[in-house]
Amino acid sequence: MKVTIMGSGYVGLVSSACLANAGHQVVCFDIDSARIDRLRQGICPVSEPGLEDCIAQGMRATSLVFSAEPVTAFAGVQVIIIAVGTPPGEDGSADICHVLAAATLVGRHLEQPALVVTKSTVPVGTTEQVRERIAQVLAKRGAKLEFAVASNPEFLKEGAAVSDFMKPDRIVIGTDSPWAEKLLRSLYAPFNRNHERIMMMDVRSAELTKYAANAMLATKISFINEIANIAETLGADIEKVRQGIGADPRIGYQFIYPGCGYGGSCFPKDVRALEATALNAGYRPQLLRAVREVNERQKQRLAEKVLAYYGKDIRGRTFALWGLAFKPRTDDMREAPSRALLEALWQAGARVRAFDPRAMDACQTLYGERDDLLLLGTKEAAAKGADALIICTEWKGFWAPDFDLLRTLLRTPVIFDGRNLYDPALLAEQGFDYMAIGRGVDPERAGVQARRRGLPVRAA
Repeated sequence: MKVTIMGSGYVGLVSSACLANAGHQVVCFDIDSARIDRLRQGICPVSEPGLEDCIAQGMRATSLVFSAEPVTAFAGVQVIIIAVGTPPGEDGSADICHVLAAATLVGRHLEQPALVVTKSTVPVGTTEQVRERIAQVLAKRGAKLEFAVASNPEFLKEGAAVSDFMKPDRIVIGTDSPWAEKLLRSLYAPFNRNHERIMMMDVRSAELTKYAANAMLATKISFINEIANIAETLGADIEKVRQGIGADPRIGYQFIYPGCGYGGSCFPKDVRALEATALNAGYRPQLLRAVREVNERQKQRLAEKVLAYYGKDIRGRTFALWGLAFKPRTDDMREAPSRALLEALWQAGARVRAFDPRAMDACQTLYGERDDLLLLGTKEAAAKGADALIICTEWKGFWAPDFDLLRTLLRTPVIFDGRNLYDPALLAEQGFDYMAIGRGVDPERAGVQARRRGLPVRAA
């Protein structure tokens, strides 16, 4: 099939590359000509496992081309997929101006019947607005072309997006057009061979399904973090509690790992957008508000633990930070918990020595050159000479460090673990003060005990 993907961002590139590698003829279109030129040169702007190779394979097979010219993009096209960004507005609602701008371009340049699909994460009712915008522009041109619209939200996880697209757990399609359904079933046939993954529904339900899925996952994270804070207050171990509740098949183990909060480009934005959509429709979504507020508070937990341990004064101290990205296998620092931690430490007068396998450039772009931030090439280099280690991202390379070496690198054997990677009993045997999330250790009391043992809890 001849397919045009509008937008060369994260979703657009993954969709373009995967559809091209399935045998479709794909044009990835973007109005940013400089970005298109870089993509033609093989420079992938997105850090995602397998994506660069997937793009290169599609280009070698000539099934994937990049264009900034609408005439080229829409020539003979059968399916147009809108995959542009929907950034949050001031009130948290999704800004669909780029989606409607894409619809306007379709109306201006379409020369034959086609199906227009919204893959961007959009508020309920947006696909209907896309239909109306295209019809208005076509009418203004005096062009009598038949077209259909559909909603086909993406469910891609950063760090596993190529695999998610190639082996989807579900393909949600919302449309009232039998022709659109037939086209999309053909489009996704290569990904629907093992068993039926396509779920047909009306457009509004498809649009809401995307938001509801991300809101549900965010809810599970905020719930377990709330329970972790309660466990810490009561002297219980959240890891034991997590295992106890996860064994119930009605609950399961996925997304009930306590930590320092969720981040990224999806969960924070989509929870706020769904909340705003509900408010605009006259409904007050109390649970969504609680999910958001719990997460914002959770992002402060590590800094609060550090300050409590050191008696509120960390001026002149240096901390090693392992992990900057909001999760492993990505360089994405959008709304990452590490940002809240970094900014709190700096505000309190501390310095940071940081390492992340992928997000160092993103951190440099965000914060530039600073006297209180040093980006190091290894986790050991980051730990050398630091007063304590703080873990923000659960990269596999952090799971089993050499604790004997780590103890010699740190000025004092202190670890603040925002991802609960280690066994507290093992760390105690190794001589570390270990403060994790919801594991029954009071950092203030631990700091007092450290001072009694004569550990240097004042900055050198």
